[in-house]
Amino acid sequence: MDGPAPTAAFFDLDKTIIARSSTLAFTRPFQAGGLLSRRAMIRSAYAQFLLKVGGADHDQMERLRRLMSQLIAGWDVATVREIVAETLHLVVDPIVYDEAVELITEHHAAGRDVVIVSASGTELVEPIGELLGADHVVASRLEEVDGRYTGEVAYYAYAEEKARALDDLAATHGYDLAECWAYSDSVTDVPMLEAVGHPVAVNPDRELRRVAEERGWEVLRFDQPVALRTRVPLAPAGALLAVAVGGAVVGGLLWRSGRRAIDPAV
Repeated sequence: MDGPAPTAAFFDLDKTIIARSSTLAFTRPFQAGGLLSRRAMIRSAYAQFLLKVGGADHDQMERLRRLMSQLIAGWDVATVREIVAETLHLVVDPIVYDEAVELITEHHAAGRDVVIVSASGTELVEPIGELLGADHVVASRLEEVDGRYTGEVAYYAYAEEKARALDDLAATHGYDLAECWAYSDSVTDVPMLEAVGHPVAVNPDRELRRVAEERGWEVLRFDQPVALRTRVPLAPAGALLAVAVGGAVVGGLLWRSGRRAIDPAV
């Protein structure tokens, strides 16, 4: 091959590109769509509080994984995808970091692919990746049987698995990982950060900050949410569709919640 090998910038999603958990950010639309009861909403809000206060260490992530597995068991896959598509811009737009959008733009301008690598499910991460103009997405996959989620995780893009995913992408696309970049907020992503030549800690939790300081990794602070439509004027077709229909369907989702609530007695 002539010339240097291609390179990429790998981004964690939650608290790195967006300011909160992508999974928990959609709990309100899922309630409006009839998938979550008020009791389940309280449980998910508590989980988000724990993540915000305690950080996403291994124990917290395992508790969140178990909670979400319990919540989604039996959900209709098509309904979930429909709700995400219809409310994507309304949910994601207010919580995207301006600094992350700027970095994505800079990496693309430098000729690098942008890859989102997230432990959240593909149903959420792929549309968000499309909205942000990512070239590739690695995300967890939920087990499906007869069009419904079983509550089991078929593939968990977490911790060491993220580093293996980078190796697989490098083999597929020819990336020189020594010349690639990676960004994350969590100590659970140290394997991914170690896999590249340019690791960056973004809004790091306490343990990741300690690791970054010990190893001399760059540390960045993101704290400026942006109205994404003002920063990404040429959004992909799927994103434009989400913008167009999002406002129109919110009322319909609210109406449907009274008919399809899982636990109407709560």
